[in-house]
Amino acid sequence: MVGIVLASHGDLAQGIKQTASMVFGDQPDVVSVSLQPSMGPDDLRAEIEKEVATLSDQEQVLFLVDLWGGTPFNQINGLLDGHPTWAAVTGMNLPMVITAYTLRMNPEATAHEIATGLIQESRDGVRVKPESLEPEAPKAVEAAPTHPTGSIPEGTVLGDGHIKFVLCRVDTRLLHGQVATTWTKQTGPDRIIVVSDAVSHDELRKTMIQQAAPPGVKAHVVPIQKMIDVAKDPRFGATKAMLLFETPQDLLKCIEGGVDIKKVNLGSMAHSVGKVVVTNAIAMDQADVECLETLAAKGVEFDVRKVPADSPENFDSMMKKAKSELAAQA
Repeated sequence: MVGIVLASHGDLAQGIKQTASMVFGDQPDVVSVSLQPSMGPDDLRAEIEKEVATLSDQEQVLFLVDLWGGTPFNQINGLLDGHPTWAAVTGMNLPMVITAYTLRMNPEATAHEIATGLIQESRDGVRVKPESLEPEAPKAVEAAPTHPTGSIPEGTVLGDGHIKFVLCRVDTRLLHGQVATTWTKQTGPDRIIVVSDAVSHDELRKTMIQQAAPPGVKAHVVPIQKMIDVAKDPRFGATKAMLLFETPQDLLKCIEGGVDIKKVNLGSMAHSVGKVVVTNAIAMDQADVECLETLAAKGVEFDVRKVPADSPENFDSMMKKAKSELAAQA
């Protein structure tokens, strides 16, 4: 695995490392180096060399640095000359770090390949609100669409006629950083669909979700019946969708309506009055326990974790703990 060194003036590198762990989970072979006011260039270079020596693979090292021409970059640049397999990218930001984590999950990836893949993603992470302030991008020559565009006549069959679910997730927060970055990069959807009767009638939440979509992926908010209809419509046969449910109850309604969902990621179920905490992200009441048991009886497989880097929780142990603690508080 490619080792990553985050380097900056002050504590920026350590702060980004901590923030990235909240989104992606703790990562091995990632170190941070900070230039403090009391340090000189030689001190920083020695610190960089010390941290690189802790990495598992010292042949493949990627440096993510705050500023081109600054002291951290200059010291790293001096080290690159003797290490042709190392690479450095400046302009470090959170999207860049998260993308680097994602790309190095490929065990064959090199530091140079990851560095090449970071540039556009880092730029796409810089956005502005209101959108009218966004500079106009140069117009690219558009390739011919591979599928019909605009209104597609009813009865048209695209692909094999069956929508593909790259991820089905229960998450009280729906579309947020962990979903928009790590899960989206891991699963590669072309649409994110929030399935909720409540949210579909809340214009403010709908707008916020649509604006939170990562670059290149469309976000939609639909009521449960609409999702049931879409799942049966052959016009969506070329669609790769990530489905997000606010509650397991919404998921159950969808499955009972005929949507073929075999595996579900339990990411987050927020605590509220009457619920018991069973993991650091999952809280349940009796209705949740009964709903999840019904889903399991229908053959649904559960993957209980917040981000791909986490080790999955044991579903049966989690359910046993929920029942025990609910019985104790009754």
